[in-house]
Amino acid sequence: MPEAPPDGQAVLRVEELDVTYGRALSALRQVSLTVPPGAVVALLGANGAGKSTLLRAVSGTLRLHRGAVTAGRIRYGDTALDGQDPVAAVRAGVVQVPEGRRVFAGLTVDENLRAGGLGLGRRSPALVREARDRVFALFPRLAERTGQAAGLLSGGEQQMLAIGRALMAAPRLLLLDEPSLGLAPLMVERIAEVIREINAQGTAVLLVEQNAGMALSLADHAHVLEVGEVRLSGPAEELARTDAVRRLYLGETADDQGAA
Repeated sequence: MPEAPPDGQAVLRVEELDVTYGRALSALRQVSLTVPPGAVVALLGANGAGKSTLLRAVSGTLRLHRGAVTAGRIRYGDTALDGQDPVAAVRAGVVQVPEGRRVFAGLTVDENLRAGGLGLGRRSPALVREARDRVFALFPRLAERTGQAAGLLSGGEQQMLAIGRALMAAPRLLLLDEPSLGLAPLMVERIAEVIREINAQGTAVLLVEQNAGMALSLADHAHVLEVGEVRLSGPAEELARTDAVRRLYLGETADDQGAA
């Protein structure tokens, strides 16, 4: 089983990655990127661009979707993640929050949180309590609903729970797939605040987000995927000023850009 890299030193490196589904459908081609320690990196792109596929490849869940890495490498610190399963990724310190929340609806909030740390094996009660306290500090609403079935929570509360469950594994790198999808504007703002807080506590984030304005405001660096390839890369603040990003992802028209 791979060893977890030392705190503060692990860098995610994706190098010339190719991914296919089935025998012929190419989803990613020659994708390369890095996520430095403590950074927030955003992935932008239209539906079908390959953003979720990239997260699945990093988290080891790609095979669950009948996908496979056919070329390239994924490294987190000294740990090879390409070809590994989700448990290996979690033990290396990489945890994904998938799109659509996917909480265990029939389990309580507390049971969902406890499930989040199972991939790490047996941990001391003190470490489990510490992780729960961190989650409840970020999401006080969950602390009020520990005995409630997850399926009865609102959409925003379920997203809180999905992120909280991931944090129970004490990730060094958190993979977030569309965390604001389908949420009311006030809840979107709260989720953005939480991502900032998680990052400020030292957890790096690789963020897939259709809300490009939110993603670019949170990120240090950003990449734009188009049809499985990286088309644009750079500091998030600089990309937010490019014509292509402003037009395609920030909803600005030529008139808006001319007035800027």
